[in-house]
Amino acid sequence: MGTSGFLSFLFPLIFLFHIATSSSSDMEQRSTYIIHMDKSSMPAPFSTHDSWYISTLASLSTEGGSTPTHLYTYKHVIDGFSVVLSESQLNQLEKMPGHVATYPERYGQLHTTHTPKFLGLKKQAGLLPAGNFGDDMIIGMFDTGIWPESKSFTDDGNRWHGACESGKDFNSSNCNRKLIGARSFSMGMKQLNQTISTTDDYDSPRDYAGHGTHTSSTAAGSPVQNANAFGYAEGTATGIAPLARLAMYKVFFSNHSYESASTDTLAGMDQAIEDGVDLMSLSLGFTEVPFYDNNPIAVGAFAAMEKGIFVSCSAGNEGPGGNNTLVNSAPWITTVGAGTIDREFFALVTLGDGVAKIKGKSLYPENLLVSNVSLYYGYGDTSKRNCDIHSLSSNDVSGKIVFCSFNSSTNIYFQMSEVSRAGAKGGIFATNSSKFLSPRDFYMPFVAISSIDGEMVEKYFTKTSGATVDIKFQITELGTKQAPQVARFSSRGPSAVSPWTLKPDILAPGVDILGACSPNRRAMPIGDDFSYLLSDYVLLSGTSMSSPHAVGVAALLKSAHRDWSSAAIKSAMMTTADVIDNMNGQIIDMAYGTPATPLDFGAGHLNPNKALDPGLIYDIEAEDYINYLCALNYTSQQIKVITRRSNYMCDHPNLDLNYPSFIVILNHTNTATFVFKRVLTNVADSQSVYRATIWAPSGMKVVVEPMTLSFGSKYSKAEFTMNVEIDLKGYRNESNYLGNYGYLSWYEVDGKHVVRSPVVSSFAPQHLDL
Repeated sequence: MGTSGFLSFLFPLIFLFHIATSSSSDMEQRSTYIIHMDKSSMPAPFSTHDSWYISTLASLSTEGGSTPTHLYTYKHVIDGFSVVLSESQLNQLEKMPGHVATYPERYGQLHTTHTPKFLGLKKQAGLLPAGNFGDDMIIGMFDTGIWPESKSFTDDGNRWHGACESGKDFNSSNCNRKLIGARSFSMGMKQLNQTISTTDDYDSPRDYAGHGTHTSSTAAGSPVQNANAFGYAEGTATGIAPLARLAMYKVFFSNHSYESASTDTLAGMDQAIEDGVDLMSLSLGFTEVPFYDNNPIAVGAFAAMEKGIFVSCSAGNEGPGGNNTLVNSAPWITTVGAGTIDREFFALVTLGDGVAKIKGKSLYPENLLVSNVSLYYGYGDTSKRNCDIHSLSSNDVSGKIVFCSFNSSTNIYFQMSEVSRAGAKGGIFATNSSKFLSPRDFYMPFVAISSIDGEMVEKYFTKTSGATVDIKFQITELGTKQAPQVARFSSRGPSAVSPWTLKPDILAPGVDILGACSPNRRAMPIGDDFSYLLSDYVLLSGTSMSSPHAVGVAALLKSAHRDWSSAAIKSAMMTTADVIDNMNGQIIDMAYGTPATPLDFGAGHLNPNKALDPGLIYDIEAEDYINYLCALNYTSQQIKVITRRSNYMCDHPNLDLNYPSFIVILNHTNTATFVFKRVLTNVADSQSVYRATIWAPSGMKVVVEPMTLSFGSKYSKAEFTMNVEIDLKGYRNESNYLGNYGYLSWYEVDGKHVVRSPVVSSFAPQHLDL
C-alpha cells in the first residue's frame, strides 16, 4: 500500500488478512500460520521482538521429528510473525504468554482495480488488444496536477509538441514516455489570491490535492501490482488504456478553496490543442450557463472537436435533487454520469455466541484485531439504544463496541459522532443507509449492518449477559449485486441550457474507485482526534472518476478506428451501452431504490467491447452543431464566441442533431409531437440490412419510417424519420410527470449488431420560455 506517516494505532493489537498455504510431511501434518503477539508481553532479557519470537519457537516441542519453520517477522503490518507448525506445536504456542491470535494461511488470487474487469476489458480479446492498449494515444487531463513519481506513471521524435514545465517541486526530468507533458495554468487564480500558497498547493504541475493523480491513473495508469487502499481493493491497479500517454494541464488549485479560474481552464485547453493531444478529460465543471456565456469548457471543447479531439467531462455531483442538475452539457462533449460497480467492502461481525455471523459495510483502514470485546447496548433506554446526541456515557462505553439500533428518524452520522464523542472503542450501526457511506466515514472501527441484521443483534442481547463481539475488517468482495446502479450523487438531466439533446450521455464507474494519489494527501481520517493516514492509492467517488473511464475507452476506440470522428466514438459508446444490471433487471437509482431513467444514466452503462463493433453510428459534423446553435436563437456574436466563425449562415437552424439518443421537450400542453430525422452510417466491413424495433410505454406513440434500412457497403448511409407523440392524460400536473421513456433499436437481419437509442420525454426547465 505504501503508506507514510503510518500509523498511530488506536489499539495495540492488529491482525493481517492473510494469504494462506498448508504443507504436510510424512510425520505430523504441518500448516502455515500468522501469529499475533502482544509486544508489551516481551520479557526484559530480549532486546528485539524478533529474538523473542525465535526463542519462543525454539522452545516448542519437536516431537514427531519436525521443527518450527520461521518465515517472517513483521515490524509494521502486525505485531507478530508467520511460521510453519504442526498442530501440537500450535497448541503449545497458543498457551504461551503474549500470544494474541492465530490465523491459518489462505490463498487469494490477485485481481485489477476491478473497473477494467467490470467493464469486460481483457488482454486477450476485445477492445483492449484491438485498440493496442491505447498505445500512441495522448490523453490531456485537466485537473489538480499530477504526482509524477507514482508507480502508475512508470516509464515503459513523435508528433507531440508539448512541454514539461518546471515549477515548485517539479522539473522537466519528472516527465517520461508515460507522462509526456505537464503544464500549470494559474495566472487567473493568482489574480484572485495573488500567490499560490506553498502550504495549500504547488505553483507547478505537481498535485497537492491528489485528485488529478487519481483521475490520470484511472484513464491511463501503468499496471501496478499489489495496489490497495488501506487493505481494501487489493490487486493490480491499471488504467483503462494502460499504454496511452498522459499530458497534465493543471487548472485547478486548492489555494484557500478548491477552484479553477475560467481563464486558466480555457488557456489549458488552448495549449492542449496546440500540443497535439488526441483526447481530453475534464473532471471539473462550472455553473451551467449558455455555451457562449463564459462557459470555458463548452467553448474549448468546440475547438477541440473541430481538431478531431474527443472531449469527455464529468456530469457533476449535484444529484439526485430533481432534473437539470448536470453541467458540461454541450452536445459536442461526452457527458458522463457515475455508477456503482460489483465490488463492496465489509467487516465480519461475530457475536459472542459464535452462531451469528453478520456481514456489514466497513472501510476501517487498520487490520485491527477486535476479539472478545464487550458489546454495549442501551437496552431499555430509547435514547441510548438509538445513540442519540449526548445519550452515551463514557463510563458505560469506554473500551467497548457500541451497538446502535435502527431508527428511521435517526441520522447515522449523528450516531457515529456520538459513539466517537463518548470514547467508545467502535460501533455497530443498524441502518438502511450504509450504501451512502464513504470510506472517510469509517474513521473508527465502525460497521454498518442492515436493519434486519440489527434485529439479530437485539435478540442476542435479550438472551445474553456479558455480550461480546469479534470483528474482522478489510474484506473486499467481488461480484456483488445489484450493479451497476446510478450513484446517488450523480447529476441528472436534461440540460438546463440545452435540453434538446439528452444528457448525460452515458454512465461509467464512479463509486469507490481505486486510483493513485499524492502521498502527501491526508487520505483517511482515523481516531476520534481525526489524525490522518497517508497512502499512495485511495478510493474516491464522483463523476470525476467516471470521465477518466470514458476517455480511456475512447482512447482505445480511437486507436482501433483512426478514421472515426469524436461523434462516431460517442455514438458507438452510447448505442451499445447496457441498460440492464447484473441481475438482468433495470438499472436502479440508488438514491431511491427505484428504476432509473435515461435522465439519470443516458444511453446506459458503458460496454467497451460492444462499442468496438457497433455496426452503425450516428455521425455529426461541425456545421450541424452550428445549425443547432442557430436554433437555440443565439445571436451571430454569441455563435462566434463559441465557433470563432463569422462566415456561416443560419439558413438551416435545427434542434434535431443527428444524435444517438432522442428527447422530446414538452411545452406545457397535454400533448406533444416531434418528428426526428436521422442518418445512420454503416461502419461494419460488409453490407447489411437492419429492422427497427420499438418499445414504448403507455402515453408514448412512436412511428419509424422506413422500418427497414439497407447498407450496400462500409460507410454507406441510410436515412429514417421517427414520429413521437406524447399524451399526458393521467398526470395531474407537470410536477407529477417525471418523464417517460422507451427505446428504438435497429436489429441487424441475420447479423449480431443491435443499435439502441433511448427515446425520452421531459418538461423543459422552467426558466426556458418555450
